[in-house]
Amino acid sequence: MKKAILATKVGMTQIFNENGALVPVTVLQAGPCVVTQVKTAENDGYKAVQVGFVDKREKLVSKPLRGHFDKAGVSYKRYVREFKFENAEEYSVKDEIKADIFAAGDKIDATAISKGKGFQGAIKRYGQHRGPMAHGSKFHRHQGSNGSATTPGRVFKGKGMPGHMGSKKITVQNLEVVKVDTDNNLILVKGAVPGPKKSLVTIKETVKVER
Repeated sequence: MKKAILATKVGMTQIFNENGALVPVTVLQAGPCVVTQVKTAENDGYKAVQVGFVDKREKLVSKPLRGHFDKAGVSYKRYVREFKFENAEEYSVKDEIKADIFAAGDKIDATAISKGKGFQGAIKRYGQHRGPMAHGSKFHRHQGSNGSATTPGRVFKGKGMPGHMGSKKITVQNLEVVKVDTDNNLILVKGAVPGPKKSLVTIKETVKVER
């Protein structure tokens, strides 16, 4: 991996491309991310670049993290992540990673925590069918049979049942970068990206290689 950045989700809109076609895009506020530490194989056993994103008030930062940021000579950050860049040795502390590392036409993978839906039934959670809605059916939005009686006498693992929905780490692969606004550090990605507005999104170059 050579390119990656942290971003926050602004929202969705639509733009017209050079052919006049309407393209739905997700707007991401990408960076600037500041390098807080460069990890090497000699000291840490692997090569990586640690970056910080979004400023944070000093009173909200723990003492260990405060010392870490002070040692690097950077402002306090809300998010700290590591990227295992192939060219990690080319980075230095205080370097900035901005949206211009990506360009229109690049393919990326976007990772974020999906929207939480709370406790939901099997119909909404797994798309199961409901029963007849007439008064006499007595079976409307129940999930139906859960398992046999004597054999096997239990519910199999993995059975789709009511429970907590959403709020999971989701990665959408092979998304296309439509436009990059370097002045405002905005990246416009074709289609939807997981997570609610203002959520943290990790953007990496895609692992899927076109053949």
